[in-house]
Amino acid sequence: MRFNLIVKVMDFWMKRIAFFSIMLLIIFVGLHTIIAQQTFNVTAEALGQANLRATTDVTSNLVGEIAIGTPYPIVGRSELFPWYLLGDPVSGQPIGWVFAELVSINGNINSVPYSTIIIDGTQLPLATPTLLASVQADTDSVETFPTATLQPSATQAFTVAGTVQGEVNVRYGPGINYPRVGVAQAGERFQITGWHSQFPWVQIGYPNSPNGFAWIAIDLLDIQGNIFTLPAIATAQLNLPTLTPTPAVISASAIGDSPAVPLSTGFQVLGNQLWSIVLEGGFDPETSRFGALFVMDLQTGEAITFGSDFAFSGTSVSKIAVLASMYANLDVPPNQTIATDIANMMICSENVATNKVMALAGNGDVYAGAATTTDLFRTVGLENSFITAPYIIPNATPVPPTSPIPLYETEANQEKANVDLSNQVTVDEMGWLLASVYQCGYQESGPLIENFPGQFEPRECRQLIHVMANNNVDALLKAGVPADTRVAHKHGWINDTHGNAAMFFTPGGDYVIVMMLHQPEWLNFEESLPVIAEVSRTVYNYYNPDTPQEFVREGFIPEAGTCNFAGTPLVGDLMQPVWDQ
Repeated sequence: MRFNLIVKVMDFWMKRIAFFSIMLLIIFVGLHTIIAQQTFNVTAEALGQANLRATTDVTSNLVGEIAIGTPYPIVGRSELFPWYLLGDPVSGQPIGWVFAELVSINGNINSVPYSTIIIDGTQLPLATPTLLASVQADTDSVETFPTATLQPSATQAFTVAGTVQGEVNVRYGPGINYPRVGVAQAGERFQITGWHSQFPWVQIGYPNSPNGFAWIAIDLLDIQGNIFTLPAIATAQLNLPTLTPTPAVISASAIGDSPAVPLSTGFQVLGNQLWSIVLEGGFDPETSRFGALFVMDLQTGEAITFGSDFAFSGTSVSKIAVLASMYANLDVPPNQTIATDIANMMICSENVATNKVMALAGNGDVYAGAATTTDLFRTVGLENSFITAPYIIPNATPVPPTSPIPLYETEANQEKANVDLSNQVTVDEMGWLLASVYQCGYQESGPLIENFPGQFEPRECRQLIHVMANNNVDALLKAGVPADTRVAHKHGWINDTHGNAAMFFTPGGDYVIVMMLHQPEWLNFEESLPVIAEVSRTVYNYYNPDTPQEFVREGFIPEAGTCNFAGTPLVGDLMQPVWDQ
């Protein structure tokens, strides 16, 4: 009996132990899940490749690397320095510290707690800094820098040099809070003149800076030589010469050799606002990710532009010129077949229909139609836009050219946006073409009427506008104005370039906007659409201050493959010999 009692007691406690063990396990798993959920709300992804270090110092142990394409949870951040503690994507366990400028952040970084964790043992001892004579012991002191005396050429053998590993910002001081003084491209080589003992930055010789020096984050350079043989800079506050503010690059625009209409103060201010929107959206002409814009007041003739010195792939935006060229060659209203092709070209962006319309402009020869379209650009004074070949039809045998295709060189920069060699536009020239169509249709004047006597009827120009006003892409520039606004526009996009050219008819005035955005290899709509729409909203509110558009509409892009205007009322509209809208 005594033995049975012992067994019962043991059984009682074993059950209790098992119960509490299970409960502790559930609590632990629950807490771990909660912590993981909180941590994973903020993630970081390398902009290219980035080093992970044991702590918030570039001289600490290198514990790993991360590369673009994989988001990592941010499990901590430094209270003093711009470093983030990353966690394992699965477990959330800390794996290393990364410098802030080397990653993009998704989520609210301010929600991440501060941390002092050191990864993989203790940090390496710092090299004993050789301080400049002007550096004081107080890290909040001010340091004054002399003007740099540099070797005359970056190709010379510097004692310590750094080669840029990708497109990087060159800043006025050792941190992302300092203004940018330039952009360096992969392969550029700079003389390193010093290093910062607190921040992972090195000082370089940079003649374009007011004092001849600038700074680059150390992990963005392939360094040749030992930076610790150079002067160390310990002060946290640098007494730098004042930078001259960089003015907005807005300029007045004119067609051909005509003088530009002087800009009113309000229109100039509008241009500066639009410039800021594009910059804040991350499209900076000093980098490979950039944008260009044209805006014209159709009443006053004022026109502003920036980025008009860059050529962009014409995408489907060039189809406006193709249609105008066809109308110049068409003596009677379009029949049903032609009208259907016009609608499918301009609204569905269907390339088979486009090449048919282009062939009509060339009396049956699609290459001659491309040459005729280019001649139209040239005749009205637009020298940097052209088309030399038909649009590509997937899985179709290309139509061979009847004669050698000219390779056009223009005054625009034809390299920066990786442009299509056979189809190029600039924003200002597409804007002036739209303005010419408007003047032809509603004022019975302008470059098309003047330079093509007897070839353009106002009815044709109004029908061209009418088909564009039926464009069912309710995004891009159209998303920035009220849904019932008449907007005649042509959209166009490829992997690396998104564009829109539009004519707006609003209570406060009619105007034109043409906008192109480019990012090498791939541009996400999530990044381009909001910027384009916000530019449009700002312009609309300039013309309609009493009834402003309070927000950018979500808009939509119809599903691919669902567009066909055969048999629609629009086709009948295009066949009319008289059109007054």
